[in-house]
Amino acid sequence: MAEKKAGIIIILSSPSGAGKTTLVKKISSKKNYKISISHTTREPRSNERNGKDYFFVNNTEFKKLIKKNKFLEHAKVFKNYYGSLKKNVFDKLNKGENVIFDIDWQGTKQIKSKKLKYQIITIFILPPSKKELFRRLLKRDRKDKKIANERMKQFKKDVLHWKDYDFAVINDKVEKCYNLIINYINSNQKKLTLSYNKNTIKKHIDYLID
Repeated sequence: MAEKKAGIIIILSSPSGAGKTTLVKKISSKKNYKISISHTTREPRSNERNGKDYFFVNNTEFKKLIKKNKFLEHAKVFKNYYGSLKKNVFDKLNKGENVIFDIDWQGTKQIKSKKLKYQIITIFILPPSKKELFRRLLKRDRKDKKIANERMKQFKKDVLHWKDYDFAVINDKVEKCYNLIINYINSNQKKLTLSYNKNTIKKHIDYLID
């Protein structure tokens, strides 16, 4: 019997509030796509469930997992820890399932540096404007301006990491953005090189950080 073909790793990153979590969930509805559920020390939002959106743990538990080298990647973001367990990810990949990550540039860098045997596709999501980003952050954090402002301060640093990714896309309309991402993933799986207009993205970055 032929050995089962391993799944691929798909990483979506973005500045906080650019819509990557929505896109990750949409991609995961496709057959053979599974979300990598991260461990985190942050408090759950009102619509989040333990084991479905994240595995919510305290700082002590998280640091024990770091010490035991259980994470494929982990990072501290906005005073909270996030990390993906190796076992959870590798079990899915070895069953032939494609694993989607909703992580930041720090975690992406760690995964890429490990030289894994699995194919990795990295995608960076950009908001259409800073104004729209701030509106999304306020909506998500129940109109908490303090939290939204903290994330906006981090925005300029985060957005500059787009150039370290295979593909960058502007999330102005979710369906359009989703289709571009799926098209890119499918092309890569068929070993086709799909280019995109980096000059357009560069101009948009200049507009965002102006």
